[in-house]
Amino acid sequence: MLMTADPSAHGRARLSFADQAEIDEFVATLRRFERGEIGPDAWRAYRLVRGTYSQRQPGDVQMLRVKVPQGVLTGAQLEAFADVGERWSRGFGHITTRQNVQFHFVALGDVEAAIRRLADAGLTTREACGNSVRNVTACVYAGVAADEPFDVTPYAEALTRYCLRHPLSSTLPRKFKIAFEGCGTDHVATAINDIGFRAVARDEGGCRRRGFRVTVAGGTSTLCAAGHLLAEFLPAGDILAAAEAVLRVFHRLGDREHKQRNRMKFLVRALGWARWRDEFERALAAVRAEGAPALPFEPDAAPEETAPDWPRPAPPPVDEVARRAAAAILQGPGLRPVPAAPGPRDPWLTRWLRTNVRPQKQFGYVLATVSVPLGDLTSAQMRILADLARAYGDGAVRLTTAQNVVLRWVRRAEARELGRRLAAAGLGAADADSIADVTSCPGAESCRLAVTQSRGLGRLLGDHLRARPDLVAAASNLSIKISGCPNGCGQHHVAGFGFQGSVRKVGGRPAPYYFVMVGGGIAGDDTRFARLAAKIPARRAPAAVERLVALYLAERADGESAAAFFQRVEIARVKAALADLEALSPETAAPEDFIDLGDQAEFVPDVQEGECSA
Repeated sequence: MLMTADPSAHGRARLSFADQAEIDEFVATLRRFERGEIGPDAWRAYRLVRGTYSQRQPGDVQMLRVKVPQGVLTGAQLEAFADVGERWSRGFGHITTRQNVQFHFVALGDVEAAIRRLADAGLTTREACGNSVRNVTACVYAGVAADEPFDVTPYAEALTRYCLRHPLSSTLPRKFKIAFEGCGTDHVATAINDIGFRAVARDEGGCRRRGFRVTVAGGTSTLCAAGHLLAEFLPAGDILAAAEAVLRVFHRLGDREHKQRNRMKFLVRALGWARWRDEFERALAAVRAEGAPALPFEPDAAPEETAPDWPRPAPPPVDEVARRAAAAILQGPGLRPVPAAPGPRDPWLTRWLRTNVRPQKQFGYVLATVSVPLGDLTSAQMRILADLARAYGDGAVRLTTAQNVVLRWVRRAEARELGRRLAAAGLGAADADSIADVTSCPGAESCRLAVTQSRGLGRLLGDHLRARPDLVAAASNLSIKISGCPNGCGQHHVAGFGFQGSVRKVGGRPAPYYFVMVGGGIAGDDTRFARLAAKIPARRAPAAVERLVALYLAERADGESAAAFFQRVEIARVKAALADLEALSPETAAPEDFIDLGDQAEFVPDVQEGECSA
């Protein structure tokens, strides 16, 4: 990573992504809007590129999205997030499936103070929303995984800095997503990104050359498409030029008229792959003729992250961690943490060490995955994580696309004590990245486009599965992902079990329903999109999961994983297993069937005009 040592901070210090001058410009533009000098449409397009998105609630209610390039956060940045959550939001921050952090229920008048506090810590909201190059994601195991050809983090950061505030980056026809992966397992779903980079290395003339397998024009939502192969081996030094060429083609030829058909996958479909490839080659030649951009380091010898060599502070005592977590002042919706105080030999701790801790390739070190239910972190938990990262890790954390947090560079012998403190902070759930570790978009809790309260379903399923360890053990390697609408921010199209919010009239009354989809996933070069199996009332989702796991146990082949089973099983068999859960009539419906999960009032679907493509 492009970092400098900062022993006084007990960790690594990342170079800033912020620009105070553009905050001044934001404030000036807001004043112009308030004076009526610019209209609502111009103001909306402007603020979206600066990370400010209107929520579904009436009045002055904003969502503020902050870019976290490659998911890397220093302790000081976690503390800045904690301040924003406490002072201008509701005491929470929310981790997204693109390694961002969002704050909800922020007043427009408070946005300036919030983004200035973030900028002080080197963070920016620039191009976090809108028709722009969104956060460049990267595998959280990069640099510490045994099977990676090399650490992709420096390359992803270099591309982030190249694209950030680039003339094309905020003037595209639609949003644009980029991901980097180095492991054999694709942890960041490169195949569903507009550009996906997979690390490869090969010998050339006695030298080990670094490069990337590149795919383009992937995506989900209303047209699920795996990325087309652009290059089997793109030399690492060419990634900036290649990305620039792709952006030029999209900027020039993308559909700016039809917001439902203006992602790059639609452009490739409209032009055909051969013509799109020809346009790319011409654009790449032009970039090179103008002077191809170069990486800020030697392409085959990028900076490497080394083990911490500075004194680490003492960790806070377990009882102090519990006290701090319990003292959080929280407002509005969000998952309240439940602090625990396990002893050093608690049986839970043994399970947590088995499911949430894995070795790094560096001898003597492990990484620990902190399960964050539905991505909700309180400000108190953020400060605790900052302290724990300094005491046990390298002073930084990484956010995952499964809405969790990873602490790296933990000494193996200290993992147990780290686990105790995480439990005291209400962050001690075992079974990370398993079927019990449910992912969900914000849903109708705040999003204008959502049909249902997807987070309510996420909580119901997560609680149900953690109370049924037999189900978790049977199908541990499956993922459950939930979206409140077809757009797929929860990435349900590539989940083992995907749930998509919907509605159905029962006796003339709307009831919350979910499409149930099975068999999605990305393995190597093979991308499988989940197949539709049923449409069921929201409250029957736990029963659907139980039926599906039972089907797997009854019909699996010897040694077949649950993920593999649902990718190959005939969809008719799955539909048959769920068929009787679909029917709901006025005679059989219970009163709660007309109340969405996570809500109290009768369900009234309210899909509003979204701002994603404004």
